[in-house]
Amino acid sequence: MLSVLIYPGFILSAITALVLSISLFPQGWYEFRPEWVGLVVFYWTLRAPIRFGIISAWCLGLLLDVLEATPLGVNAMAMALIAFLVLSVHQRLRMHPLAQQCLMVFLLLGINQMLVNFIKQMLGGQDPGFSYLWPALTSALIWPVFCTLLDNINRKLG
Repeated sequence: MLSVLIYPGFILSAITALVLSISLFPQGWYEFRPEWVGLVVFYWTLRAPIRFGIISAWCLGLLLDVLEATPLGVNAMAMALIAFLVLSVHQRLRMHPLAQQCLMVFLLLGINQMLVNFIKQMLGGQDPGFSYLWPALTSALIWPVFCTLLDNINRKLG
């Protein structure tokens, strides 16, 4: 398990996540799209907690706000919250197997989605019911593949 921040791997994963978060997706499947930037924040906060933290996550969230044209600071605050929560449990989380990490990914990204949805509703958006939790579920389902892929890329680049 890697414990250092490999800058080429971080830059590559952050740019890819930002592109995937604004890429076109079929209309019926749009609500199931994973939270790519949230996964990157979760991964790097878990793998390199000293070098990647709340401010880095906030900057990625701010970039996501600009790309998605959402009110400035909504995703930034949510990504900073994810980083804070992962930092608070990263010592224990690193010892858990991938299946239990998937549960934590679902819980933390679910909190992220709830916060973003709450703020959007406060600003006049419509209530989607509980369908805003689908990205957290799909992100949790792809976490083992995502984590393994980024670990392999970082081993090759580092």
